[in-house]
Amino acid sequence: MKEIVIISGKGGTGKTVLTAGFATLAKRKVMADCDVDAADLHLILTPQIRKKEDFYGGRVPVMDESKCDECGACQEVCRFDAIHSFQIDLIACDGCGVCAAACPNDAIQMEENLCGEWFISDTRYGPMTHARLGIAEENSGKLVTAVRQQAKSIAQERDLDFIIVDGPPGIGCPVIASITGVDLVLVVTEPTISGIHDLERVLGVARHFGIPGVVCINKYDINLENSGRIREYCEELGVEVVGEIPYDPRVTKAMVNAKSVIEYPCGAVTTEVEKMWEGVKHTLEG
Repeated sequence: MKEIVIISGKGGTGKTVLTAGFATLAKRKVMADCDVDAADLHLILTPQIRKKEDFYGGRVPVMDESKCDECGACQEVCRFDAIHSFQIDLIACDGCGVCAAACPNDAIQMEENLCGEWFISDTRYGPMTHARLGIAEENSGKLVTAVRQQAKSIAQERDLDFIIVDGPPGIGCPVIASITGVDLVLVVTEPTISGIHDLERVLGVARHFGIPGVVCINKYDINLENSGRIREYCEELGVEVVGEIPYDPRVTKAMVNAKSVIEYPCGAVTTEVEKMWEGVKHTLEG
């Protein structure tokens, strides 16, 4: 069983398009959408949910108003200014628990926080695990770990060959939770100044954790000079550029029709994604 994670320095670079394309091409696999803050792989793969579980992360203070005598002790110790008129603002609250410790009447209790859900679903290309993190909730890294664990369990139970992960953007906690211990990261970038900067940061994170990485330049033909700079940078690092996808408005039409670029013919884009999967599969099997 081999696990590949598709990541990028920011959202909108084409991670999900590429993940859906690989999902269409790969045999004996499970998909995982680890972009729990803004999941969108389901928009293309239209999963049918067959299992849903609540996700609890961290603790939040809950006030029993019948025990509160409005002494003000909780407001005095709250460094986040989250208590006003003896009501707790859970958006401002950091969950530190100092208010509960300071309350002389035990009117505040720390309880587990329901902050999201995770799902196991069926798609037209096989099983998929995914999740939804609540608005303004934290612990996205833990939810990412839960999604990956479910995908691994499915792969082991069904003796599948690949886990294909649509990772979150950036270099923060969700990304680290997505790539730790995987076999390969595929970094998707664009030929812009910010794209080059983001690529450097993401590859730096992968190198820090000792994870091999390869690169795909999406819409490479919108700026050939910057695409050349990306190739030169990757060559200096010894990182393979496994694909260069041209710009094609049919990619947007494919997404609108809830189809991958393999299902919805996109000319050279389709051909390049097919070639990339063969190259990535060869690297993984390696």
